[in-house]
Amino acid sequence: MLLLVGVGLAFGATSFVLLDMRVRAQFGQTQWRVPAHVYTRPLEIHDGRDIGRTAVVRHLEAAGYRRTADTSRPGRYHVDGNTVELHTRPFAWPDGQEPARRLTVRFEGEEIARVDTATGRPALARIEPERMGSVYPGRREDRVLVRLEDTPPLLTETLIAVEDQDFHSHVGVQPSAILRAALANLRAGRTVQGGSTLTQQLVKNFFLSNEQTLGRKFTEALMALSLEWHYSKDQILGAYLNEVYLGQDGKRAIHGFGLGARFWFNRPLGELELPEIALLVGMVKGPSYYDPRAHPERARQRRNTVLRLLARTDTVERERVEAAMDAPLGVVDRDAVRLHTYPAYLDLVRRELARNYDEEALREAGLRVFTHLDPVVQKAAERALSERLDRLDEGGEQLQGAVVVAEYDNGAVRAIVGDRAGDRSGFNRALSARRSVGSLIKPAVYYTALERPDEYTLITPLRDEPLRIERTGSPVWEPENYSGEFHGEVPLIDGLVHSYNAATARLGMDLGLPAVGRTLERLRIRAAGSLMPADLLGSTSLSPLQVARMYQTFAAGGFDTPLSTISAVQSGDGETLSEDSIDVRQALDPAPTYLVNTAMERVAQEGTARALRHLLPGRRVAGKTGTTDELRDSWFAGFDGRRVGVVWVGRDDNRPAGLTGSAGALRVWADMMGQLSVVQRRSTPPPGIVEVPVDPASGYSLPEDCDEALRLPFIEGSVPERARRCEPGSLWDTGRSRDAR
Repeated sequence: MLLLVGVGLAFGATSFVLLDMRVRAQFGQTQWRVPAHVYTRPLEIHDGRDIGRTAVVRHLEAAGYRRTADTSRPGRYHVDGNTVELHTRPFAWPDGQEPARRLTVRFEGEEIARVDTATGRPALARIEPERMGSVYPGRREDRVLVRLEDTPPLLTETLIAVEDQDFHSHVGVQPSAILRAALANLRAGRTVQGGSTLTQQLVKNFFLSNEQTLGRKFTEALMALSLEWHYSKDQILGAYLNEVYLGQDGKRAIHGFGLGARFWFNRPLGELELPEIALLVGMVKGPSYYDPRAHPERARQRRNTVLRLLARTDTVERERVEAAMDAPLGVVDRDAVRLHTYPAYLDLVRRELARNYDEEALREAGLRVFTHLDPVVQKAAERALSERLDRLDEGGEQLQGAVVVAEYDNGAVRAIVGDRAGDRSGFNRALSARRSVGSLIKPAVYYTALERPDEYTLITPLRDEPLRIERTGSPVWEPENYSGEFHGEVPLIDGLVHSYNAATARLGMDLGLPAVGRTLERLRIRAAGSLMPADLLGSTSLSPLQVARMYQTFAAGGFDTPLSTISAVQSGDGETLSEDSIDVRQALDPAPTYLVNTAMERVAQEGTARALRHLLPGRRVAGKTGTTDELRDSWFAGFDGRRVGVVWVGRDDNRPAGLTGSAGALRVWADMMGQLSVVQRRSTPPPGIVEVPVDPASGYSLPEDCDEALRLPFIEGSVPERARRCEPGSLWDTGRSRDAR
């Protein structure tokens, strides 16, 4: 017996020493596997901001603000006519701490007229961003870490009252509680009571599995003793608050009260009230069994059991408990806290992160990633695509689409939609669908010509006539116009404005395929030297993101700024690791770029995108439609004074969509821009440009007072030398047949 006892004691001592080493090695660092959290841009509030009340309220609701007449606490707002009163939350930005403050925002139409605080009128206020997604560790655990000192005292008091009333006095285990639970379970014939302390529960969650064996319970007890020996009660309680399991969101495990508050109530932990705290603590016993979305009545009963215990132990006044028992559960719909709010955008964020951070840092270091995503623009793009395709798809054609929106001066990507159901993850058409772009490629052809001002201007005559190209080893290529008609001699500007295929193909062949190829290479489209004749009319396949980059360069006057989704990255402890820097290069010459943009403005006024005059009245925009053979792909790329937007509409199986660029993608673009404040195109020409009234049909310049003249820009030295008087009725034929693509 003595030998057996000695062996047992030696085994127990050895086990304790080994487990003690493990506890100190792992718990001493308290390093949770915390994913990188990704945020949208903040909502900026200031006088004159071009945003309406509805958009502001949508942002507040997405951020979990509570609508109530009492705005004395952060995270609340109230609407009264054209005025919104709100109390913002504090937030740590890469450029400093934004304090909580009460704002009164007055609107006039779709603009903020005035912003006031109790102490004056701020130049700028920011509402904290939405958390749009995470990059998860291998076990798909997720957390929002909280510090014990920042935790509502009511939460810790409730937790101790329900789970471990002797927490502050025991040494990690309570033999009497274990015995009491064992007897209760024996009488009931099933598990009705647990004997584990909070320390033991933490050990089980942090170090061990859920296996129910005597050996595991023995290990749990030894590790609990070790934990209590080396660490304070506050350290143990703080770790428990961040480790406890509180539910499942698909493959994502919800750990800690910080994320639990977000997942179940879409609010920060500090804003929870008594009924919500009681529900969360009650769920610790069994998050699946007491799931308030799946089993609301069961969850209500469990919450009220917790509340009655708080009254019985004098933790909370009985009057407050009685009021809380009558309160609704307050759980938000699961859609309000989606796993990835903007999955298509998050795909591009991941690509950018992967270039600068290793996998371990992304999945475990708790990085905070701030992006350029603008929820107002993103939701406008999602609604426009979904609602327009619903109208176009009445015949059950299963159309799909994609949208990319960026600010072209700084390259900040504001929105990406990769599916007609904007919140659907999976195949991301905005990044991965490479489709023939049709006439979207034509501005590159016309730029190549206009870069030679001694040979080409906007009124240089082109021949829009049948063309036959034979190349060894290739079939004969005979491009036709969409209308099936040819228009004879036309001014160069008309070739682009009305998207004449024959004129464009002839121009491209006259310029030489290598020359056009070099332009496309400068636009980062494809390598020079690989161009085929059919590429002049858009047989080249590109993704919407690639098209957006091409048109960003045109919209920015020839300057190429890489499109970017990330504005800053912070470490888990708040250190700024990187910030967005604008890397600008001059890809195209500003003067011929200005001429091409002038033509694309006329595309929106009288050319293939002339429907925009009615869809966006009074808005000065530019762009180009694109349609591919057999109406398989419908494209539109357009820009105003701030944003470039690209829309693609088609079918995944590449069967005909039955839509031209103007009938499909252009409508989506107009619907989207109609929900936003369109910034008028700037018309300041770059150095070396002069504007002259001309008759494009004859190539003559005209007097300044000729009402029927068309004012067009020319590069200095290329202004028409021939001039004549203004003769009404003799100018260019405005009734010329126009193609619709």
